[in-house]
Amino acid sequence: MRSIVAAGFLLASVFGAGAAFAADCPGNPGALGVSRTIVVDPTEHPMLGVHQYRESLPLNDREVVITFDDGPLQPYTTRILDILASECVKATFFMVGRMARGYPHLVKRAYAEGHTLANHSQNHPFTFHKMSVEQATQEIEDGFTSIRAALGDPKGVSNFFRVPGLLRQDSVEHYLAGKGYQTWSVDFMADDWTHISDKEIVRRAISRIEARGKGILLLHDIQPATALGLPELLRELKARGFKIVHVVQATQDRVKTATLPEQWIARQEPPSMWPRVQVASLVMPEPVLETPGLQNFGIADLSASFTALAATGSEPPRASGDIPLPPIAIWPRSMRLVAVSPAEMTPAPAAENFRYTRAWRQRPAVLRTARKPPNHKNATATVTTGSTSAPKGTPANARTTNAPRPPKPTGHQIQLPKQTSGSNGFLQQIGLR
Repeated sequence: MRSIVAAGFLLASVFGAGAAFAADCPGNPGALGVSRTIVVDPTEHPMLGVHQYRESLPLNDREVVITFDDGPLQPYTTRILDILASECVKATFFMVGRMARGYPHLVKRAYAEGHTLANHSQNHPFTFHKMSVEQATQEIEDGFTSIRAALGDPKGVSNFFRVPGLLRQDSVEHYLAGKGYQTWSVDFMADDWTHISDKEIVRRAISRIEARGKGILLLHDIQPATALGLPELLRELKARGFKIVHVVQATQDRVKTATLPEQWIARQEPPSMWPRVQVASLVMPEPVLETPGLQNFGIADLSASFTALAATGSEPPRASGDIPLPPIAIWPRSMRLVAVSPAEMTPAPAAENFRYTRAWRQRPAVLRTARKPPNHKNATATVTTGSTSAPKGTPANARTTNAPRPPKPTGHQIQLPKQTSGSNGFLQQIGLR
């Protein structure tokens, strides 16, 4: 009997704690209201929101938590508070510290009407993803200080924090968790900061809520289109069967809502390619077969075999029943160099194989004449061949009658072509151009 009563109490705490139904809303019996209130301990679940984290709030299907960022700001926050009060809906306001100091009366009104106050940094910088931990700490702590000072009650501000622009980084999240702060991301957004119309805000919000079925909705109470479209959004939520859940922080006087661990898991991790096995928990059985020894391979004493091979070059006598094995080489055989007779060797290529002869190497003066620039047409030079020289004034291509001629090519030698005027023609004839 006691177990049944305890189970009933658990269900009541999960599904109906702090409920403010439409019938309890004065002047509006058909109001949307709050279906239940969840009391959370920030230290147990430090990061929430499926948009960036694995966990989110333990909501049931078709339950929505409404949050507002960047305020307060007159007159839009005032209008939003009026709309929420007319529908008896409670929300969570992530306030900017300097905005709270500028409009302390809106901070006090939001708290007096039962909404949850949370921190959204002091100045809302869009550099939280790359600033140092010291800079982020200053923004976080100054934000809490400003909101608490504007409210006048330090205990009235929750330890909930949302990173400006959702520009997270691990080091900042570690600091927040170490201080006992709970980092909130989102489950879906309405894109109301992009200056779209109020109808488009409602359309995007409803379509994304319907697609996911439950979660944390992000809005901004400093946007005029959000204040204009909020009544239609609440009407659509009520018409589609969605319920509003309010979230508060656990204190000494307020016990946290009893939940199960799997209720917080909003996004499953991708499955691993290999199953995780705890090796320490496995009981390894004793091996059935023994490790094979040398006798299993027909070798009685391997060291004796190596000793005999090294000493005598022959194997020791085997016992009866041993399997004969080929000789064992301890080291790989060295390479043998095979001598090749001169008749089998290919001769090295000679100069004749490259289209020039010994006569070509013996005539450097001809090459010098061929390389002379073409603008020296009337220039003369002495051509020396052997011991005979031509007098000055004789053309370069002329030769004295007493000068010996080079020997004729024999064998495989190639006949040197006759010299022509100009270096280009000469090099073309010998195959170099």
